[in-house]
Amino acid sequence: LGFVCAAAAWWFAQPTPASLVAGGGVAALGEALRVWAAGHLHKSQEVTASGPYRWLAHPLYAGSSVMGIGFAIGAASVPAAILVAVYLGTTLTAAVRTEEARLRARFGDQYVRYRRGAGGPPTVRRRFSLAQAIVNREHRALAGLVFVWLMLLAKATYNGAFG
Repeated sequence: LGFVCAAAAWWFAQPTPASLVAGGGVAALGEALRVWAAGHLHKSQEVTASGPYRWLAHPLYAGSSVMGIGFAIGAASVPAAILVAVYLGTTLTAAVRTEEARLRARFGDQYVRYRRGAGGPPTVRRRFSLAQAIVNREHRALAGLVFVWLMLLAKATYNGAFG
């Protein structure tokens, strides 16, 4: 579904140099949030309460949403933006529900306390680790972002936006 929505959004995209710069900046902020979160997260091993997890229950999904907003800005197209919004709204809502059920089942009251205070009682707090972000495969999201931006750049070039 993601590839189909991405292809359709790309089809509708009408990127310009200005939209690519503005959207790229927003998307980069989203990826930076994801890298920061991934550098603190030890998936399925603990309730993480350090880094952005002190303030956000789902910073990876928040980062993905910001990246989606960046793509919508970069695409400079209302139909593309609607596709991005519907896709992210649907898939991230389902992912959050599934993940929260899994975390409650695995960590019980510890996760419930964390969610009550979005940082809750300290579980494990640590410094950011780029190695941990790589273990969490965040380099894949970065590669995806670069690929998407190259595709938007190609579309802008094909449409004559640069000259």
